Amino acid sequence: MIKKEKHTRIKIVFLIAIIALMLLSLFSYLRIRNLIDESVLVNHTQKIKLELNKTLSILQEVESNQRGYIFTKDSVFLPPVDSARIILTFHLDNIARLTNDNQSQVQNALQLRTVVFKRLDYLQKMLNDAKISNLSTQRFLTGRKLMSEVGNQIREMEKEEDKLLQRRTSSMNKSASLTPLLTILLIIGSILILVSSYIKIIKELRISDLLKLNIESTKNELELTNKELAFQNKEKEKRAAELIIANKELIIQNEEKEKRAAELIIANYARSLIEASLDPLVTISASGKILDVNEASIKVTGVPRESLIDTDFSDYFTEPQKAQEGYRQVFKKGFVADYPLTIRHKNGNQTDVLYNASVYKDDQGNVLGVFAAARDVTEQKWAKDLRIANKELAFQNEEKEKRAAELIIANKELVFQNEEKEKRATELILANKELESFTYISSHDLQEPLRQIQNFSSRILANEQKSMTEKAIVYFEKINNAANRMQVLIADLLAYSRTTFAERKFEIIDLRIIAEQVKSEFEEVIEVKNAKIEISEMCLTNVIPFQMRQLLHNLLGNALKFSNPDIPPHIKITSSIITFVQAPNISLNPEKEYCHISITDNGIGFEPQYKDRIFEVFQRLHDKQKISGTGIGLAIVKKIVENHNGFITATSQLNEGATFDVYIPNN
Repeated sequence: MIKKEKHTRIKIVFLIAIIALMLLSLFSYLRIRNLIDESVLVNHTQKIKLELNKTLSILQEVESNQRGYIFTKDSVFLPPVDSARIILTFHLDNIARLTNDNQSQVQNALQLRTVVFKRLDYLQKMLNDAKISNLSTQRFLTGRKLMSEVGNQIREMEKEEDKLLQRRTSSMNKSASLTPLLTILLIIGSILILVSSYIKIIKELRISDLLKLNIESTKNELELTNKELAFQNKEKEKRAAELIIANKELIIQNEEKEKRAAELIIANYARSLIEASLDPLVTISASGKILDVNEASIKVTGVPRESLIDTDFSDYFTEPQKAQEGYRQVFKKGFVADYPLTIRHKNGNQTDVLYNASVYKDDQGNVLGVFAAARDVTEQKWAKDLRIANKELAFQNEEKEKRAAELIIANKELVFQNEEKEKRATELILANKELESFTYISSHDLQEPLRQIQNFSSRILANEQKSMTEKAIVYFEKINNAANRMQVLIADLLAYSRTTFAERKFEIIDLRIIAEQVKSEFEEVIEVKNAKIEISEMCLTNVIPFQMRQLLHNLLGNALKFSNPDIPPHIKITSSIITFVQAPNISLNPEKEYCHISITDNGIGFEPQYKDRIFEVFQRLHDKQKISGTGIGLAIVKKIVENHNGFITATSQLNEGATFDVYIPNN
């Protein structure tokens, strides 16, 4: 009866151990399945962001083709524009499908579809209008505004996806940290149950053997001596010691199995996690050796997984030292975000990526290595290069248009082959004839009556002043002043027209020579106002000499005219050769050098909101009764800068002076 009860207890112990192991397996499966689901959600967010970036890139490419067609009238730019609606509809449908589980993103997707097609419709309308006539600057500004709305909507959706990605990543990391711990605890519990049952079985067997041995000894060996009995006891003790040693070895073996099982679970989790991503993922040891990679890393390097493992991670970048520096930053900060690198494929191809990496630790908080993920930004870089190429193409097209009249006259056969160029040449000839007529009228027909008005009004004031009333004298003085202003205005308009249509012969010249000559022209004004003009070391650059003289004359004249009456004018003129890196707020060509000319004064200045308005024709910010002028001087300056394919900006605060910065290409 006692023996049957013992066997029952042993069976119960084994049954409990088997149930515990089954529960462990089920729990491990559920936790791993949950981790996979969470990694799928993270990948889902990355797919949405990729579709958003593709949508923006395609729309930017379409806008570039639109500009190419408007500038060149070449129909080769039209097919990509015509097919853009189908491609964008496909990507927008993908975005709508991927975001249908998020009501907020569903609304954002609908808004994005609206602004994208609004931009496409306006772009198509501009192309249709461009086939008929030239487009105004306002049309381009409206298109840029619509493009900005698309970019803002895409950034709004990316911001929402980043929030989801942060929550999902946090949940996944939490699950990743709890799963191994709970699994190990269940394994330890199961092992303890197995060890306990094993000890009970050994104990029962040992007791049974002792009982049998005692019965046999009592029956068959009653005559054994005490010495023999002691010898038998020693043998039993020896066997007991051996049994204890065997139990210890079994416990050690079980601990090793438990450790290997935990490592296997962690390895399987890491493997499923990194293979779920479409971006290259890699785990790196503290010494910089690659521990594991996913399929995307194999594709981008062209190196098999076995050859990647245990090699230096920096060997696969075009700039190994930069990669190692980023690796050191991860250990210093705990993470690194959007670190730019270029991966080199074994066949020589290169992939531009932004790396995001963070350290991972063991249960005791010791840093084991780095987990890194790369995001392919080749398309974004290509889009940036395309924008730069488009700017260069626009500049080349502008130069071609400037030489169109000469090419049409020189090559009659080309004129007949290209009707579009012939039309532009005819329009240019008519415009030149109209300009010549206007110049003739301004020089003779308009100025002659003004001279008559000035002549007769001066004679009346000189000869008939005694017989005139004071009011009549005031009226004649106003007539004379108005005629003088009209004459100045006509002269400024003629200067403006000459700036626009004058022949452009570029010469390499020292700007200091021009600046000194312009300064000498204002000697009387400088002496009257006690002004101080500082001309620093000036650079050599390729310009149209008489136009550059006009530019410096107008800017220096403005600085003296709009000086503060309470303090002597102090004007500084400087120039230097710079690149686009030294002027990040100006849209300079990164492949060119620029001559930067700066003129700074301590005059009355102007409100910052008028910094663009001051360059428009007839725009005056000050009372014409206090300060003379027609409002054309700065318009002429801007036209001269545009003739040199340059840029001009103005910065000022009221009563704190003004600074004019001119950027001229140095080629």
